[in-house]
Amino acid sequence: MQKMVVTQRECPARRVPSGDATTIPEGQFITINQALGGNYTVTYQGNMLRIDGMDADAIGQEPEHLTFEDDGSGEVVEDQVWKALNSVFDPEIPISLVSLGLIYSVSIDQTKKSVDIKMTLTAPGCGMGPVLVGDVKYRVAKVPNVKGVNVELVFDPPWSREMMSEEAQLEAGLFF
Repeated sequence: MQKMVVTQRECPARRVPSGDATTIPEGQFITINQALGGNYTVTYQGNMLRIDGMDADAIGQEPEHLTFEDDGSGEVVEDQVWKALNSVFDPEIPISLVSLGLIYSVSIDQTKKSVDIKMTLTAPGCGMGPVLVGDVKYRVAKVPNVKGVNVELVFDPPWSREMMSEEAQLEAGLFF
């Protein structure tokens, strides 16, 4: 699916595979290479970039909506953090990181308004690791009252398909 488009507004993006944040200015020609899991992989000035689905309007596509109600408590609500995490999809298969069993723990420091996440990858050498970390940080930072997001990649215990939800295994065709 290669499609050339012009950016409609300034658009945040992350470099693939480093995950470094960058911005594509308004009025730039880009090529959409892939749309998967609500995100877009694009080429701009010879660089491969990933655009979050919430910013899809910047490239003329239908944006994904992820909204949260601030309950007024001033607290970070853990269920909202999990909702944000469940909206992050593996870049190769459209299954959420939560359903894949890649999120090992979430810890919220209400004093600092920070969220610490331990997660893994399906393979330790996965080149998309930094991009996925960036996706997690971007989405969790949308939760009301979150001031900081820290993500630690861990590989113990190693991920295995048994960590996937039954629904994810079914969707990936892993039930025999």
